[in-house]
Amino acid sequence: MVTEFTLNGELAALPHFLTSLAIGLLIGLERERSPGSRAGLRTFALVGLFGTLTAMLSEEANTPWLLLGGLLIVGLMTIAAYFHIKDDSGDPGTTTVAAILICYGLGVAVWYGHDTLAIMLAIITTVLLYFKTELHGITEKLSRRDLISILQFAVLTFIILPVLPDKNFGPYEAINPYQIWLMVVLISGISLAGYVALQFIGPRHSAVLGLLGGLVSSTATTLVYARRSVENQHFTQLAVVVILIANLTVLIRLAIVSAVASPSLLPHLLPILGSGFLLGSGVTAYWWYQLNQHNQLPVPETKNPTEIGTAATFGIIYGIVLFFAAWLSDIAGSKGLYIVALISGLTDVDAITLSSLRLYELGKLEATETITAISLGILSNIGFKLGLTFFFGSTLLAKQCISGMFATAGGIGLALLLFI
Repeated sequence: MVTEFTLNGELAALPHFLTSLAIGLLIGLERERSPGSRAGLRTFALVGLFGTLTAMLSEEANTPWLLLGGLLIVGLMTIAAYFHIKDDSGDPGTTTVAAILICYGLGVAVWYGHDTLAIMLAIITTVLLYFKTELHGITEKLSRRDLISILQFAVLTFIILPVLPDKNFGPYEAINPYQIWLMVVLISGISLAGYVALQFIGPRHSAVLGLLGGLVSSTATTLVYARRSVENQHFTQLAVVVILIANLTVLIRLAIVSAVASPSLLPHLLPILGSGFLLGSGVTAYWWYQLNQHNQLPVPETKNPTEIGTAATFGIIYGIVLFFAAWLSDIAGSKGLYIVALISGLTDVDAITLSSLRLYELGKLEATETITAISLGILSNIGFKLGLTFFFGSTLLAKQCISGMFATAGGIGLALLLFI
């Protein structure tokens, strides 16, 4: 027989204080190792307990001002400790002051029942404090262009998106400003992640460069490395690997986009994407094995993926493709949609993918038609990039890229015949 043990009366509040104590000890443990810190393990533990105690008394006395008073006392005492004791290291102590105030606030939050959130925030705070050197290194590596990219993505996501109406407009009710811009944010976010990571990786690993280049723009990556192969013949083998990996990354990218935009269709689309990825990966692995030397690779010159103009252009293209796909599908059936897929896929496979998924979610397309349209867009895009290697690259590069791109296209085509 199991007996349930509960705390009654005054002891019922004990778990809250234990949680606050653990939070204070966690943050204080990190601050204890900082030579310039005037607050350590015991101070943070006491501040956490003080926050919970103040919240309890404030609730009992129905006096919210006690919480503000406690915050002012903790802040002033910490500032005074740094003001009266000079530190040879020149550390002004602002980080420790902020950490103590957060610790107090977390202690208050624990009393009001936000234990899980308080613990999560305590862990995040400790991580930020501990990885000071690494975070400073990241900021030093970020250029002005990188910071602008991040800020522009914030504008796209948190300023423009919330003000757009989430309603269907126009013929076939295919145009939804909010949904269109949401897809812009999705593509820009994936591109931004690849773009920033590309700057940190630098010219070191061909596989990583191909992966990140594919996230930013596989077409741009193909064009850049095709040109490099003409300038330097010794660069050809490396360029082949980067281009083929970037080409395969498009399939991963589309799987991610599909999982977000239309999760119900993903199980039907994965066999198509997976077949192309597996066959393409086999050939790519062969060329990677043939790569006998590892020269320094230049980072591809990619445009800022989150520029307002770039994002707006994609949004317009997406909206146009969405409209024409709905229109041609209505008047010409699936053949009209497939024509749009082949044409739009030449330069941008994201637009036809997202527009097809959107029409599927609206019930205007069947699953088979949607998957076929996306597949045709991918095949059209592969053909366009193969053309770039012939037109801008060396003959050897084009011949070697054919095998990998044909394998990917063949895998997609074979899967279409088997599964559709």
